[in-house]
Amino acid sequence: MHILISNDDGYLAPGITYLSDALKQQAEVTVVAPDRNRSAASNSLTLELPLRVHQQDNGFYSVDGTPTDCVHLALTGLLDKEPDVVFSGINNGENMGDDVLYSGTVAAATEGRFLGLPSVAISISSSAPKHFDTAAHVATLICKQLHNKTLPSDTILNINVPDVAMGDIRGYKATRLGQRHRAEPVIESRDPRNKKIFWVGPPGKEQDAGEGTDFYAVSNNFVSITPLKIDLTNHGLLNDLSEWIEGFQ
Repeated sequence: MHILISNDDGYLAPGITYLSDALKQQAEVTVVAPDRNRSAASNSLTLELPLRVHQQDNGFYSVDGTPTDCVHLALTGLLDKEPDVVFSGINNGENMGDDVLYSGTVAAATEGRFLGLPSVAISISSSAPKHFDTAAHVATLICKQLHNKTLPSDTILNINVPDVAMGDIRGYKATRLGQRHRAEPVIESRDPRNKKIFWVGPPGKEQDAGEGTDFYAVSNNFVSITPLKIDLTNHGLLNDLSEWIEGFQ
């Protein structure tokens, strides 16, 4: 098996090294990741500028682009040998609920799925993680399971791991996305020339975080495994929408 690894925290982030070191015990691993932190880049592709790739001393490829750029580049020409699976992470901080719409970690996995490969995004639920080894171990279990049984062609796995020692993990839960409250207000400030600037505020607190959600699982020291569909169509609304459209005529 050949595994492509990417992330949105950049090739120097500790999480991607933990993930690479763990998965290379099971398979051939190639790392193609942004040259700097590109968190919240979502599914953006760089279209107006060329992409530059450098192979670093540790063998990782760094790209001056987004997480989606990295996976797209790797799967459409950079690599001589096409991977069998894409892993994205280990992200520094959780990607739960509404986070998945902004997450570059989830976006990298999504691009892998768009290009035909089983794909997994994995994150650890702390902005200052102490137990990357726990998330790395979870990744090895997921990898083994993928080898035995692959994912549906329209699905990626979004995995969130509590930042605790492996012995404190209570188990694994199949979960749905929770939901956050509206984001906090932007933070107004001034630059050194006294020009007004704004910082994006923090995400909202959990709103829908009951049993069955990713938030609930992680807060209770379970590994959350959420299947995300690539098809965003609300199929249940199509008939009602057709009737609604008739009002245009």
